Amino acid sequence: MEQADVIIVGAGHGGAQAAIALRQNGFEGRVLVIGREPEIPYERPPLSKEYLAREKTFERICIRPEQFWVDKNIEMKLSSEVVSLDPAAHTVKLGDGSEIGYGKLIWATGGDPRRLSCVGADLAGVHAVRTREDADRLMRELDALDSTGGAKRAVVVGGGYIGLEAAAVLTKFDVHVTLLEALPRVLARVAGEALSEFYQAEHRAHGVDLRTGAAMDCIEGDGTKVTGVKMQDGSVLPADIVIVGIGIIPCIAPLLSAGAAGANGVDVDEFCRTSLPDIYAIGDCAAHANDFADGAVIRLESVQNANDMATTAAKDICGVPVPYKATPWFWSNQYDLRLQTVGLSTGHDNAVLRGDPATRSFSVVYLKGGKVIALDCVNMVKDYVQGKKLVETRAHIAPEMLADASVPLKEMAG
Repeated sequence: MEQADVIIVGAGHGGAQAAIALRQNGFEGRVLVIGREPEIPYERPPLSKEYLAREKTFERICIRPEQFWVDKNIEMKLSSEVVSLDPAAHTVKLGDGSEIGYGKLIWATGGDPRRLSCVGADLAGVHAVRTREDADRLMRELDALDSTGGAKRAVVVGGGYIGLEAAAVLTKFDVHVTLLEALPRVLARVAGEALSEFYQAEHRAHGVDLRTGAAMDCIEGDGTKVTGVKMQDGSVLPADIVIVGIGIIPCIAPLLSAGAAGANGVDVDEFCRTSLPDIYAIGDCAAHANDFADGAVIRLESVQNANDMATTAAKDICGVPVPYKATPWFWSNQYDLRLQTVGLSTGHDNAVLRGDPATRSFSVVYLKGGKVIALDCVNMVKDYVQGKKLVETRAHIAPEMLADASVPLKEMAG
């Protein structure tokens, strides 16, 4: 039977960084990365931003050039999927029936897009934006609509970052965009009201028909392709394209079937070890106790989390255990706005506005029990950089002082 010292399942950010970190920490054994897609590891965030906007080619979003993996003796088994594993025998089984043995296993599969459950969800023209293939298919359909010379109408379902980023890009292609968010405001799960209201106003100013508290009924079509979205009030929104951005479902079924502990993600300890021997899990699919969430067990869907967990797992395999304690950070590009977030604002009891949103350059500082737990910074790099220390130290700073944008945050760090 084929054997690898370390098998990494998943060729996204986490899987790529795990392989890189193993070599950086002196691991000399055979490293095999198994990826479901045909491409070498590439960056995911640009799929709904620069790649979809055709501002970056695929080569420019590759995490490393193809030759890098050859030079580092990191093997890639692409267009392959692990469908089951045997923890006792230390083997994985692929979709083609073949089996490969491992010494250590790193599970870095991320998640699949959550699909709509309504009638019409499987019609042609209904898209997710999770893979290069997803983005390429969407671009081909936009090109086909261009060739007809008719109106281009898109409905985006979901007011999270993916939906908002996709809506922003579509407006560049002269597409009439309607964005539907079921909750009372966009970004409701990840940001405070001030930031939600700002982005709602920005999208509307760019021509997006943004509707909150929007209740869908189904997707209508002509038998094969989408023609519109029917709302629960009976109205129909004409649509040539529907983009669905309503979250992901962790890809962990083989692990759970093999006996790993977990539910919404596979449970890992501070070294990213699962409950199964010699098996680690990292990135979007890994549920872990996070200090920045007051120790609550959460999943973090971010490049930062994937990369830092990958390094934690690799170091543990190399005999240099270092607990995962990374500071969470995120970003989003929409129009000419760059949002940078540090910390986790969930559970905040106060949100302090720092600067004037009308200038399109401001920050929101989130407090819990009087302590700084997170910042959202819009076109405000200094606040983002300087605010990180306030989040890491849980600085106790008076709200009126935080609100004074004339005083740099670094002067408040103490």
